[in-house]
Amino acid sequence: MSEHLLRVDWPACKAHGVCAELLPEVISLDEWGYPIVHEPVKGDVLLLAKTAVKACPTLALRLTEPPPRPA
Repeated sequence: MSEHLLRVDWPACKAHGVCAELLPEVISLDEWGYPIVHEPVKGDVLLLAKTAVKACPTLALRLTEPPPRPA
């Protein structure tokens, strides 16, 4: 199962906190309300992560696959 990475576009993020409300398993908020991504997204949480990305009011959250590892 591949892990996906959540990335925050810091200039676009306005600390609304929607991502942390929808995805508390992976994201918490710092003291100013900005997201802290704690771990890669995998398994059942992937669907929730996609929902959080779509729900971000400033489109500051991205979900990416990690680059392939060299053999």
